[in-house]
Amino acid sequence: MKKRARLWFTLSLVIIDSVMTGLAFYVGYQLRLRSEFENILPFSNYIGMALVHTVSILVVFFFYRLYHRQRSLSYVDQFYSIFGAASVGTIIAIAFISFFFKNQLDYPRLMMVYVWILTILFTAVGRTVQSRVQRSLQARDWGDERVLIVGTGEVGRIVMQKIQRSPELGYRVVGFVDDHAAVKAIHGVPVLGNTDDIPDIIATENINEVIIAMPEATHQETLKIVSKCDRGKVAIKVFPDVFQIMASEVTIGDLGGLPLLTVRDTAMRGWQLTLKRVIDVVGSAIGLVLLSPIMMLLAVLIKLDSEGAVFYTQERMGLDGKRFMMLKFRSMRPDAESDTGPVWTTADDSRRTRLGTFIRRFSIDELPQLINVLIGDMSLVGPRPERPVFVEQFRQTIPRYMDRHREKAGITGWAQINGLRGDTSIIERTKYDLWYTENWSLALDFRIIIRTIMQLFSDTNAY
Repeated sequence: MKKRARLWFTLSLVIIDSVMTGLAFYVGYQLRLRSEFENILPFSNYIGMALVHTVSILVVFFFYRLYHRQRSLSYVDQFYSIFGAASVGTIIAIAFISFFFKNQLDYPRLMMVYVWILTILFTAVGRTVQSRVQRSLQARDWGDERVLIVGTGEVGRIVMQKIQRSPELGYRVVGFVDDHAAVKAIHGVPVLGNTDDIPDIIATENINEVIIAMPEATHQETLKIVSKCDRGKVAIKVFPDVFQIMASEVTIGDLGGLPLLTVRDTAMRGWQLTLKRVIDVVGSAIGLVLLSPIMMLLAVLIKLDSEGAVFYTQERMGLDGKRFMMLKFRSMRPDAESDTGPVWTTADDSRRTRLGTFIRRFSIDELPQLINVLIGDMSLVGPRPERPVFVEQFRQTIPRYMDRHREKAGITGWAQINGLRGDTSIIERTKYDLWYTENWSLALDFRIIIRTIMQLFSDTNAY
């Protein structure tokens, strides 16, 4: 059943890509027909060219692995992949068309530009519709994959919660295994046994995928667990530990002839810093101008809703551990921490005002941080800044935690768009922050900004 479902999902993608690519070619022809005043041959004369273009796109899409299942690919990431693949496919199609139809037809250069742009747009729309249908079917257990999680610790629970909150991914957690489980079930999901029982559980429960969520396990223990999985029948994924992330790029250098290992130098320098700062200044300035009417209205509503100041300033720790005052619209009572001291905000926090509950739900309270970006305390994208009191706690227990302070703090970040905000694991958030600082690019920043905007109305961890 599941193999048949996967086959149908893949075939549906091929069919949709074929139809959308052919439609893009036809619409491109019609645009040329209406924009040029010379005599143009009927479309029937261009059918051969349309077939060459369609086949080229399908082949390139295949080699770009766009027909391989990628559960975690966002619509933004998918568009980037389609843009690159469709561009290469169009260039290849033009080359073949020039070869096969040389001296037979007028060479429609402008039409091929239309076709290139339309192919990107049409295939993106077609795949978005197909993806929504597929996720809807998977959320109804059609073609879902049965998952076994190894490890009942914090990481194992995070993996389970991520799967349960994202039914459209097509995963269903069947159970856990752990040699030291202290409970028989976790949020209704049973602990089926220990690691020695893995082969029997795979067979009896028809497991499709095993996720090893034990980053604290030694390499020998992980290999032992992998050896118990029937790799001919199940996919195996291993959650990485902090050292695996930290040592993903190690270079060998020397100090006066003394060999040294250099773990990634994460700090941005030179042109990278300049470029990021230019984008921050331009982006924050434009944002403040466009959003100023909304911010003025919010200021009035906050004053009418409750007593206290409009803005709330809080000390945070940013670049190189320097402290700064971060601006927010006030969303809580003025005496919110008078009894408790510094504490995390919870989902049902009674300290919020009526308006504060709304503006925190959609992160509107963070709009004044554009001022922090403009004056240089923060960046549009980067690790979220924490309060100094929490930083002192985290730096004692989390490896490389302070490395995230080698970049400017951001309004949004890689961890936030992946659901790690609010009352979520600091360890996992740190891993995502370190990955961002080590893999920064201009394109990555734009992707994060776009995904942040798209998630404003669907983020369940915003409170």
